[in-house]
Amino acid sequence: MTEFILVAGAKLGAWAWDEVVPELRAAGHEVHALTLSGLAEKRGTPAGQQTHVQDIVEAVERLDVRDVVLVGHSYSGIPVGQAAQRIGDRLRRVVYVDASVPADGKSFLWGWPSDGVRAAIEANDGFWAPFEAEDLAEQDLTDEQIARLVRDSTPHPGASLTEPAVLTHSLAEMPTTYVKCLLDWPEPGDDVAELLKSDRWELVTMNTGHWPMLSQPRELARILDESADRP
Repeated sequence: MTEFILVAGAKLGAWAWDEVVPELRAAGHEVHALTLSGLAEKRGTPAGQQTHVQDIVEAVERLDVRDVVLVGHSYSGIPVGQAAQRIGDRLRRVVYVDASVPADGKSFLWGWPSDGVRAAIEANDGFWAPFEAEDLAEQDLTDEQIARLVRDSTPHPGASLTEPAVLTHSLAEMPTTYVKCLLDWPEPGDDVAELLKSDRWELVTMNTGHWPMLSQPRELARILDESADRP
């Protein structure tokens, strides 16, 4: 039996996985959706990127689970990738869902035009503001799903976006599935493309937008289920 730990991206909490969790449980897995510090029901807790890494490591240790598949969506690929290196032989696989991947010494905002985000964080008392409807356009979301993301998203702690990642070895050494959502961008970034050259990495595509846990939860659950069987 596989233990899934699901971590949603920036501005989101465990609630984002509400439609994926029952599908995975129906397939026979144990599933734990995790809210990171400073978000959703944990809003108000001071948090940086290493806080989020520790959130994930502590969840694995508290649950005392093995055969763990760590799933990181969007921003959360950064702390998930680091946590995966810290849980040792408890790890079965990493799955990045249209996610950023950590690079040692680099932040989430490294490598893409981020001046606007940095300015917005500074202007918003150190937080990245919750979603607005225009942030979510053309991503295969219904009006109801967009409304939910706007209503339930919370300010994201800016420090988690600007602190550098800390890796102990290459991500290429870890058994990994990368899920690319084609409506968000048709190709993986250069860093992911390089990692996909490893025989321990596989690429899976979804014909949907950046939030597949809402737009195509059943298909995403199927992909996660199949990832658990990979060597």
